[in-house]
Amino acid sequence: MADTILVLGTWNSMFSNRVRIALLEKGVEYEYKEEDLSNKSPLLLESNPIHKKIPVLIHNKRPICESLIIVQYIDETWNKTSPLMPGDPYERANARFWGDFIDKKASDFLMLRRNHTRSLTVADPSIYDCGTRLYWKSKGVDRDEAKKEFIESLKVLEGELGQKPYFGGESFGYVDVAFIPFGCWFNTYEKSGKFSVEEECPKLMAWVRRCMERESVAKVLPDSDRICEFIDAIKKRFGVE
Repeated sequence: MADTILVLGTWNSMFSNRVRIALLEKGVEYEYKEEDLSNKSPLLLESNPIHKKIPVLIHNKRPICESLIIVQYIDETWNKTSPLMPGDPYERANARFWGDFIDKKASDFLMLRRNHTRSLTVADPSIYDCGTRLYWKSKGVDRDEAKKEFIESLKVLEGELGQKPYFGGESFGYVDVAFIPFGCWFNTYEKSGKFSVEEECPKLMAWVRRCMERESVAKVLPDSDRICEFIDAIKKRFGVE
């Protein structure tokens, strides 16, 4: 019997787009269901009863939740083609570290590096949250601080990328899958924060363009102008400047 593979997500979610890119890199056919997060489907609520959020991968009626866990599951399940994780255990651990950095640890790392006086229990520990503060949750001094943290996070990642074409070296892999869905949001971050990722992190932007040339990435990620229009409409709806 053929596998049945269903992805629950939204078109503009970095996290569900990771899953779709990983499946395409593996050449795995799947069905995609767009979720309305203001009216979550019974299937989503049943499949992810703890967090009740996207993405969810349902493989042969068995749900797997949390995007990086799903990407690792995809790599281990369809392990005969296009490996996303390195073969060496140390390099695998390093890849997981940078995936975790992108999702959870960026601001904590930066606060430690700057000997920041704020508590490390702040609610904005990720690149996602720093970016959200830029276009939604802050203004004035708070937005300036969000921009500073966001750019510093990007510079840390650019330093890890170095001169390599991809984070893992010559091959597109796990960290690339984890981070490239943010690339189509850069225009929104730049517009809100009044800065240029190209000027701040030229090597990182070259990596974004390189990744965007991949069929898996180009097929999944929305146009950056569509993201900007989406955010502008949401801000207008809620009266956010």
